[in-house]
Amino acid sequence: MTSETTLPPADYVVIGSRVALGLDGGFAVAVPARLRLLEAAGAPEPLMLSVDGQSVGAHAAQRQAFVDGGHVPSASRVRNLFDELSADATWLLEAGEPGAATPGVTYRTVTDAAARPIVSLPVFENDPEWHLRNANVVVHAPEGDRVVQGFRGLYVAWLEAIAAARRDAAGDPERLFVVVCESRQLGEALVGWADPRVRVVHTVHNSHLPAPYDDPAAPVSGLWARWLPTLDAYDAVLWPTAAQRDEIAARFGDPGTFHVVPNTIALGSEPPGAASRDPRRVVMLNRLAPQKRVDLAVRAWPAVLAAVTDARLDIYGDGPLRNELQGLIDELGVAASVTLHGATADRDAIFDRAALFVTSTAFEGQGLSIAEALARGLPVVSTDARYGPREAVDGAGVLVPPGDVDALAAAVIDLLQDDVRRAELSSRARAAAATFTPEAVQPLLVGALRSAVESPSRRA
Repeated sequence: MTSETTLPPADYVVIGSRVALGLDGGFAVAVPARLRLLEAAGAPEPLMLSVDGQSVGAHAAQRQAFVDGGHVPSASRVRNLFDELSADATWLLEAGEPGAATPGVTYRTVTDAAARPIVSLPVFENDPEWHLRNANVVVHAPEGDRVVQGFRGLYVAWLEAIAAARRDAAGDPERLFVVVCESRQLGEALVGWADPRVRVVHTVHNSHLPAPYDDPAAPVSGLWARWLPTLDAYDAVLWPTAAQRDEIAARFGDPGTFHVVPNTIALGSEPPGAASRDPRRVVMLNRLAPQKRVDLAVRAWPAVLAAVTDARLDIYGDGPLRNELQGLIDELGVAASVTLHGATADRDAIFDRAALFVTSTAFEGQGLSIAEALARGLPVVSTDARYGPREAVDGAGVLVPPGDVDALAAAVIDLLQDDVRRAELSSRARAAAATFTPEAVQPLLVGALRSAVESPSRRA
């Protein structure tokens, strides 16, 4: 490997608030994919960390699911803060100082397997900034309670313990520790970590824009309103698309740490040709959630059927809007040709039978499902939503204005009725998808992390 594909010497971890297959959508696939990319680039046994408070048993099942799905090489690479507190809280005792619970604050106590109290956590109901409060976290021990300040203190104490163990193993007390932060709440909590041996890199997974998600000048709110002012504190920020990076830079400024590093897909084997596909089958694959606006494709379907009477729309995925979407399908009288199939583990086989992939999403971070469909040779019809579809489609599909049902229907009709045009787009699909393979993305990730490691910490 060359310097373009090999990481500088350091220890590397990725951390999310929660990373769980089946609960966290594409995020739960993208984060372990980044872990694998780190290892391919020479990171020594990188770790995937989480800080959610589910049970030890739930975390064990999640770890095994990652292993069984080929997402991580072993369960030992997946660690959780509360699992490790339950097993041995020495690291937190050592980080704390004598103290007690903060007066006037409600607490909940976490116990170990023998029901002994380990730690008491402050509880802030309906407070979106709970993770930034300074109420003491109390760690219990026979010799007396000790405290760290807030969840920020808890998170940093855990990461410092991991970093110290890695430095001891390497025999290098100055070895760099690189934290790739995948959740904005965690990023906000870590911006004050001023150890010069630490680099904090932040990733982005979704659009920062409020509804209707298509005005780059719209006021940001919530988590984004708090997170964007912290941009200067990260040693690198990884954007999934150039469009979002550029619009953020134009509006908020680029501190010189912005990099475009897409999430990756596996290109896989060569897809089948047109002869083995159903020329009237259209597929969608996404969560049935408000962001994805599956209802727009359903509303477009009566017009598609009027022009292509034997067209079919197969929708794969699950989510909170399933019953609502089924009601819309029934209301529009298209149940004979539109089917909600639920979640599937046979994505490639489904894509290989279809003629066209459709997404009517309102907004995206990147839109990995588009790249996955292109990898199977499927032309794409997508809304031109911020951010991702335009960069992913890259001439292998058709973009329509977000929310435009008539334009969506017209694009689907045109491609179903034009075998030559569909074949032309299909011939470009694999090349478009190839820009998201690990081989293509690894140099981008290495370049971003190298720039962070080779520069002084922006917080020290």
